[in-house]
Amino acid sequence: MKFDNIDQLGVNAIRTLSLDMIQKANSGHPGLPMGAAPMAYTLWTKHLKVNP
Repeated sequence: MKFDNIDQLGVNAIRTLSLDMIQKANSGHPGLPMGAAPMAYTLWTKHLKVNP
């Protein structure tokens, strides 16, 4: 799947927020959030039908 510029900004936001959480917790490894951010973004924006 090809990401537009707005999609890439969303993925980068997920990465940044997850890295901040890991750093504040002083625990965890950043590899999973960095690698899984595009997958999570795609699931939430393209496939899941949610109405928060």
